[in-house]
Amino acid sequence: MRFWKKALAATCLGVIATPVLSVAPAEAGGSARAGLLWAAASPTAAGDGGAYAYDADLVPAGARVALLSLTRSGRTSTLLTVRGLQAGHRYGAHLHVNACAPDPAAAGPHYQQVSDPQQPSTDPAYANPTNEVWLDVRTNARGAGVAVARNPWTYRAAAPRSLVLHAEATHTDPGHAGQAGARVACLTLSRA
Repeated sequence: MRFWKKALAATCLGVIATPVLSVAPAEAGGSARAGLLWAAASPTAAGDGGAYAYDADLVPAGARVALLSLTRSGRTSTLLTVRGLQAGHRYGAHLHVNACAPDPAAAGPHYQQVSDPQQPSTDPAYANPTNEVWLDVRTNARGAGVAVARNPWTYRAAAPRSLVLHAEATHTDPGHAGQAGARVACLTLSRA
């Protein structure tokens, strides 16, 4: 956790001046080289900086979302921090394949390391926290929360393009695996 505190502190300095930081695509395969994926923003109804809020009750004005994903030695660790969201709520959060837009569906399906041929994917063999990046987060009394995901792979060349917050915790049962209710916010991950 010490690494994440230092990394997050370093990125937060840049967040103050830049609403959305760049994404450096990670190496494909099991490369030992490090790759970094990161972004931070305040989602708004207008989508300022590529970050959209679709539900003002669950993502109030002034809410902040930050994502840091580090790939190294064939593994990926991803940290999500939120603040100013609805207090005491559990959100589903996943990386998605497309950039955000005014239409919540524009972000497309979840990023999957091994893509399910049937989309939307609800098969637990594909829709699971090992094959996808799941960052479900429960907020505290101030609407803040932290989630960490660890995956035993590095991003493919077609890296994820967005982080989507959902209204519910992620389901795991067959036929519903990976579903997490309505999309309430989306943060575009721009590429360097």
